[in-house]
Amino acid sequence: MRTQVAIIGAGPSGLLLGQLLAKAGIDNVILERQTGDYVLGRIRAGILEQVTVDLMREAGVGERLDREGIVHHSIELVFSGARHPIDVHGLTGGKVVTAYGQTELTRDLMEARAAAGLPTVYEAADVALHDFDGDKPRLTYRKDGQTHTLECDFIAGCDGFHGVSRATVKDRVTEYEKVYPFGWLGVLSETPPVSPHAIVYGNSERGFSLCSMRSMTRSRYYVQVPVSDQVEDWSDQRFWDELKRRVDPELAGRIVTGPSIEKSIAPLRSFVAEPMRFGRLFLAGDAGHIVPPTGAKGLNLAATDVKYLSAALIEFLKDKSPHGIDTYSERCLKRIWKAERFSWWLTTLMHRFPDTEGFGQKVQEAELDYLVNSKALSTSLAENYVGLPL
Repeated sequence: MRTQVAIIGAGPSGLLLGQLLAKAGIDNVILERQTGDYVLGRIRAGILEQVTVDLMREAGVGERLDREGIVHHSIELVFSGARHPIDVHGLTGGKVVTAYGQTELTRDLMEARAAAGLPTVYEAADVALHDFDGDKPRLTYRKDGQTHTLECDFIAGCDGFHGVSRATVKDRVTEYEKVYPFGWLGVLSETPPVSPHAIVYGNSERGFSLCSMRSMTRSRYYVQVPVSDQVEDWSDQRFWDELKRRVDPELAGRIVTGPSIEKSIAPLRSFVAEPMRFGRLFLAGDAGHIVPPTGAKGLNLAATDVKYLSAALIEFLKDKSPHGIDTYSERCLKRIWKAERFSWWLTTLMHRFPDTEGFGQKVQEAELDYLVNSKALSTSLAENYVGLPL
């Protein structure tokens, strides 16, 4: 089998890249080691920057997002027992973020790909990359007990942090990593959100909390927990009680509780791999970088990678210009490091660290007080939150 672009990974970045290339008339095949149901079952982020929303529209899959996505105009910060709004919409000249679950975004892309008859190979085992330093790269994989070869012009590694793409070039990559000494315990519940048009970040002596949403009837909540904790340690009742202790009393009284439909603990890390291009192999999304979820940048950074990569591949395959692919890594990394900085800063500001006692807590509270009373710093937060210009 032969195609122009072989895409490894059927998550949002791989599917979005495939859709944009197909709209430009460029053949592509996606290889995914899991089943489609498994991919859809992964519970992930749900806050989209305008860049991501615009890309979904450009790919022709923005109709349901426009209909069901919920626009957020502000965020709220809770500290010292009080809540403080940040008018993101006003501070950025009208920019917003949109709440739309990553599962739903993935479903839209899957259904569009299936409707267009574009090839996706699920349960592709033992994927291996070959000859990507030359002009005739290829992939091999096993499916239904047989070994298959996929020849191509380019390979896009959209297969996540643990995927084969970055692992294949590990000896050629410089890795930068920061592992945080805590995790997020997240609960998804069929309950109305406590704040339908804002995300609430909490800093308390008991630790970080976050109140967000997936729809008007489905909420996503988080609390900071030690990395040693297990999901089994946390009953639903214990979770709700702890969440209410970490926000202001008025907000706590408005939280509607209910049975969890998904509960998990996610570790927090910052990670960047440089460079992101190796001959005719390109890394995109979590294959090249991870951010703490505090700043809601993971999916949005992946979408930016896809925007740069799709434009570069189209430019080369249609116009024979190498400029886009030659500058891909540099352009991505400039944006990635700014998002890493913002996510690190917000994580540092809102969480309890082992040394956040006494002096450390007071410094956090002083910076939070300065943040909510300084238009300059509030504007910086808002600009980064909605997404810096491309």
